[in-house]
Amino acid sequence: MRFKLFACKVVYREISFLSFNSPHILDVTYLRQGYHDTPDLLRKLLQENIDAVDEGRDPYSYKNNETQDGRFDAILLAYGLCSNAIAGISSRFHRLVIPRGHDCITLLLGSKEEYERQHDEMRGRAFWYSGGWIENCLMPGQDRMDALRERYSQKFGAKKAEFLLNMEQKWINDYEYATFIDWPELENIGNISYTQKCAEELGWKMRLVKGRSSLLRDFINGDWREKDFLIVPPGRRIEPSYDKSIIGSAL
Repeated sequence: MRFKLFACKVVYREISFLSFNSPHILDVTYLRQGYHDTPDLLRKLLQENIDAVDEGRDPYSYKNNETQDGRFDAILLAYGLCSNAIAGISSRFHRLVIPRGHDCITLLLGSKEEYERQHDEMRGRAFWYSGGWIENCLMPGQDRMDALRERYSQKFGAKKAEFLLNMEQKWINDYEYATFIDWPELENIGNISYTQKCAEELGWKMRLVKGRSSLLRDFINGDWREKDFLIVPPGRRIEPSYDKSIIGSAL
């Protein structure tokens, strides 16, 4: 089959690794990390990209006008619900397939059940690290504080900068663990060391959790079990379900 896949760059390495061995044709477009902070904008961007695929004008996808009409067997969204950013998204002509999860941490851990188990075990006080997160944003740690101090000082002056950094420290105090998700298939020694460094700088405990590739592998390979994936027919839209299934669909 031929799939169009939209994903956050946070899972670039994981999806690239799994795509190599997929039996299907994958056309992948990555959006930069950080749009989950502005869910309305992420929703708008994803919908615009899906509309472009539907209309055969997606600038990123391969299209041979002599042999193909630009259609795919499905559009895959490698996102969680992400603060309701995917709520309301639809396709006119394609099936949409989405993993059931609140955010990308579920994709890296391998299931929404494992995410819930880890969340409960760490009492919701874990800040999650991964190679993709470290590569794509400034994670909590001294590097982030130094960058924020410089940015705030240039914009507001030194006194206001220290006030804003103190405000930053308040949410940092709500966490207890710097938790790195380690996929055994990927080389993570440097990223694990960096997470340990951040934990020491913040006074957090370092925790290493084994990630699992099974959910993303099944996602890419078309093994879409109902309990783990939502399949949205053309013309229906994604909606939060407000239960353990996390997402559903509606007209």
